[in-house]
Amino acid sequence: MDKALSALNLPNAVEVQTLKLLHQIELAHTADDLFRASDRAEGFVLGLETVKVLNAASIEGLYKTFEAAATARRLEHAQ
Repeated sequence: MDKALSALNLPNAVEVQTLKLLHQIELAHTADDLFRASDRAEGFVLGLETVKVLNAASIEGLYKTFEAAATARRLEHAQ
């Protein structure tokens, strides 16, 4: 996951918030917690996209990073 973030070359403040959101996804104990954390992460990326802070490739990379983390956590819950 860290490699994927490094490749996006995010501004420091965005990277710090991204790591916090990923941590919330990883710590989600229930499906509701996971949905809430995933929604918050998606909203964060939507905000960045709306104000055009990042280029399209970085935005897409963030969406994919958060989706991959949420999917991995969902699979852990399913086991």
